[in-house]
Amino acid sequence: MPDNAFNVIATRHGTEAQRAELADRIIRNAPQPGVHACAVPDLALIRADEPSQPLACVYHPSLCVVVQGRKQAMLGEDLYHYDPLHYLVVSMSVPVTGQVIEASPERPYLCLRIDIDTQAVAELVTQLAASPPPAQENGRALYLARTDASLLDAILRLVRLLDAPDEAPVLAPLVLREIHYRVLSGELGARLQALCHVDGAAHRIARAIELLKAHYTEPLRIEQIAAAAHMSPSTLHQRFKVATAMTPLQFQKQLRLQEARRLMLMEGVEAAAAAHRVGYESPSQFSREYRRLFGAPPRREVQAALQNGAAMA
Repeated sequence: MPDNAFNVIATRHGTEAQRAELADRIIRNAPQPGVHACAVPDLALIRADEPSQPLACVYHPSLCVVVQGRKQAMLGEDLYHYDPLHYLVVSMSVPVTGQVIEASPERPYLCLRIDIDTQAVAELVTQLAASPPPAQENGRALYLARTDASLLDAILRLVRLLDAPDEAPVLAPLVLREIHYRVLSGELGARLQALCHVDGAAHRIARAIELLKAHYTEPLRIEQIAAAAHMSPSTLHQRFKVATAMTPLQFQKQLRLQEARRLMLMEGVEAAAAAHRVGYESPSQFSREYRRLFGAPPRREVQAALQNGAAMA
């Protein structure tokens, strides 16, 4: 058998062993379904024991690595399937509809979410071989790439630190930096690098998103958002929709509705009060737009979510 065939077999067996160990460690640290914060900063473990209903939510800049099972995310009309062979990168905060599509009590859906440190990305970009930004920065804020053995190895070393609390404060930042490097130097790393080009469209759209997140309860005009992004209103509108599949004002509306749902689910706030707190003046408009996004009027949808134990899954 040729040497390269042996190498392929060894690599395959190695990644299978890595995933098996990752699955075991995630199950031990996330014994119940849900999102579990960890002692390691910027790392969360996610588990689901059955497929879920589609749920509108906001994805923040992060790296999502599935170890077992499958999930899909919809941004606009684009559908992203991520599984043990592919990881999902979220380069900007975006409202999406997520759904676990493969999970069971015997083989639960298991995923790691690592928050992207934009400062670490910027520092690493300066150390990578100089490369110009993409000729057309026209990609979505979500993208999928293939999970390779090097990235999987770094992620496994990070998860092992959950069982080494004395070592984690020293070693976790180093491993997280390596993970950022692996993503940046991967097949679609240029998409993430584009965020660091201050004159590029991706960086400017990210700036507009941060403005919307900070002032989502306020009435904003497209001219204000465009000025913050250093773009003309027409250019902002076009670029923003390319990255997020929605206009800036549609984006703001989704942020309002997401926060109103969180207030009702997690703090027990009544629908009318939640609507007012996120910037709605008309309760009927809030109810109508909430139903359009979540599939049912606020009170009914929240009651169903609480009964299903899926408030923030």
